[in-house]
Amino acid sequence: MDETAHGKSLLGEFLSRRRAQLKPADVGLPDYGDRRRVPGLRREELAQLAGVSVAYYIRLEQGLSLNASPQVLDALATALRLDDAERRHLHTLSGDARQSRRRLPAERVTAAVRQLMDAFGDSPVVVLGRRSDILAWNRTGHALFAGHLAPDSPDQAATRPNTARMVFLDAHTRDLYVDWPRKARDVVGKLRQAVGKYPDDPHLASLVGELTMRSPQFATLWAQHRVRAWGMNEYRMRHPTVGELDVLQHSLPVPWGEGIRLMVTTVAPGSAAQAALRLLTQTLQPAADMSAPARPAATGTPAQVLPSVHP
Repeated sequence: MDETAHGKSLLGEFLSRRRAQLKPADVGLPDYGDRRRVPGLRREELAQLAGVSVAYYIRLEQGLSLNASPQVLDALATALRLDDAERRHLHTLSGDARQSRRRLPAERVTAAVRQLMDAFGDSPVVVLGRRSDILAWNRTGHALFAGHLAPDSPDQAATRPNTARMVFLDAHTRDLYVDWPRKARDVVGKLRQAVGKYPDDPHLASLVGELTMRSPQFATLWAQHRVRAWGMNEYRMRHPTVGELDVLQHSLPVPWGEGIRLMVTTVAPGSAAQAALRLLTQTLQPAADMSAPARPAATGTPAQVLPSVHP
């Protein structure tokens, strides 16, 4: 399937699934109860709400109409009650962003990125790739999120951890989050966004397929087509060494990084979480293993990605 056709099928699936999740009462329409033959809104109801013809909307869902205008997409987003992240996702699926896409470079952690990591001192830092692979971490990031894994596991494609896989398949990571279901929804929403932006990445498709087969929770959440934006999230973590701590996880895009992000974890000054994080830092071995300047940058596409934690 070519890129355009693939993108349009994703668009149609997104529209159909989100339409099915809306009830008539959600948009001020009468609900006929058991007499309705379809879940959620009918196509003609959504078309009316968006101000487009039924025939045109059906063609959009079927992937037969190309180049929907931004105005039409915004009208559909409003009718579907999409938030800002989902609205942007809808535009991406329509092909707006795909028109000028160039071949993506291999993911690697440059010297500049490592300097940026060092600038955060002892704050936990993890570098994530487009597929949520862990490309690098500092000592504290490793200790907070994946102390049960080898410190150098992100350095080679064959052993590189993947955060989405870890959240659903690794017991250590599941126990890290007091509200694991919310963390799981966030992970799936961000992965859904990545699939919309990189629809022809075979490794990304393989990851989604694996998680769908191995995790019923992932399969259920994936079918909902919910999207989450990268930004800042607050979680309560339950670390096996230092106990519970409330953290903020910040996502910082790396300039010219083509989807690479720094995930920086912070805690409130003077809080119990700060004391816990300081204690965790004090338990670490000398930094020789994690701060050696000669460590090579991680490059390439993983042939097999081992589990890890989603920061």
